[in-house]
Amino acid sequence: MIGRLKGILAHKQPPWLVVDVHGVGYELEAPMSTFYDLPEVGREVALFTHYAQKEDSVSLYGFLTEPERRLFRDVQKVSGIGAKIALAVLSGVSVGEFARLVQAGDVTALTRIPGIGKKTAERMVVELRDRAADFGGGPVAAGGRAVPADPLSEAVEALQQLGYKPAEAQKMAKAAAAEGDAAEIIIRKALQSALR
Repeated sequence: MIGRLKGILAHKQPPWLVVDVHGVGYELEAPMSTFYDLPEVGREVALFTHYAQKEDSVSLYGFLTEPERRLFRDVQKVSGIGAKIALAVLSGVSVGEFARLVQAGDVTALTRIPGIGKKTAERMVVELRDRAADFGGGPVAAGGRAVPADPLSEAVEALQQLGYKPAEAQKMAKAAAAEGDAAEIIIRKALQSALR
């Protein structure tokens, strides 16, 4: 299994990134919580990974912190939840905030995360409440980023991949965008607004 990668960040466009490890480019899918703190392309990065093999595909997921990877794995243990929803959880809230919502049994706030309906949120609370205190982690802080050519379009695309409908993603991104914001910042602000 591949548990950790350290190399040069060759490409990043939510939700995908490529890490060059001694000439081999590993393509990983990552939650927005990881994208917020990635270094600029061309810089060194170390990621915890989760390797998943299905009948027809192999996937590699990347996380900047161990608590993110643990939460990604734990959320998938809830019946009816797969990798896509687990990524949406990490993209929608921090590890610490998710733990707080689960411990408080806040089903309403959990249903604001794309892909999570009331029944799924209730299952999460029931099945993860005992483990929520062990998730650890805290809120993620934004860092300086190189601004891509069209960060608004990139943000809209990423929001759609997280489960929002095109019109909804466009509206959310436009409402959150400020001049000079990188795509990661727009996405973060849009997701935080959606949870209010």
